[in-house]
Amino acid sequence: MKNLLIASTSTVHGGEYLDYLLPTLENHFASCNTILFIPYARPSGISHDEYTEKVSVAFAKINKKVKGLHEYENPAEAIENAEGIFTGGGNTFVLVTQLYENKVMSVLAKAVENGTPYLGTSAGSNITGVSMQTTNDMPIVYPPSFETLGAIPFNLNPHYLDPDLQSKHMGETRETRIKEFHAYNSLPVLGLREGSWLDVKGSKIILKGELTARLFQQNKSPQELEPGAELGDWS
Repeated sequence: MKNLLIASTSTVHGGEYLDYLLPTLENHFASCNTILFIPYARPSGISHDEYTEKVSVAFAKINKKVKGLHEYENPAEAIENAEGIFTGGGNTFVLVTQLYENKVMSVLAKAVENGTPYLGTSAGSNITGVSMQTTNDMPIVYPPSFETLGAIPFNLNPHYLDPDLQSKHMGETRETRIKEFHAYNSLPVLGLREGSWLDVKGSKIILKGELTARLFQQNKSPQELEPGAELGDWS
């Protein structure tokens, strides 16, 4: 049975890395001694080692060890044998490119499908959708495919921001960008605000946190979903 936590962000305003999620993660990874961390997204271009160390410090607070996927000679085997998996945020294009280049996208999808506890934040959450096409990131590298894990039957837009009516910014809003996606694609998109996450158990998907999430469907008005709402496949 699938067992995922899919978070919009790793860090809420004024907090430390993963701190707002730690009580939930302690339960989520209760059966795990060591978490396999996938550092491929490299936020701000940091090294895999630096990123893994940052994650290790956070997980030490709940007495979990962390080992980076880049440390293994055989990454596919490491994923297959993992007790629990965390894919961190950064650039989704970089993350997806590395997963394909290391031939582990399908291996990771299978591990998640088979119930290995999984945590994603930001880019690591983006890849749980059907495709990465609703990421906010710049295409700084070119992945072999936009197709991702498909662990949930829709796409995500983490870090979703509502329009600021006081702002003088004249560029496109997140809602505008998602409408552009729906000019060519019928797949629903969930705008996940900061501090919110999805709790996935098998086919059941529950919105967690204190904020609503914004659901976008092709040729329909956006809909606000309340915390605790069960998300369907909207087919």
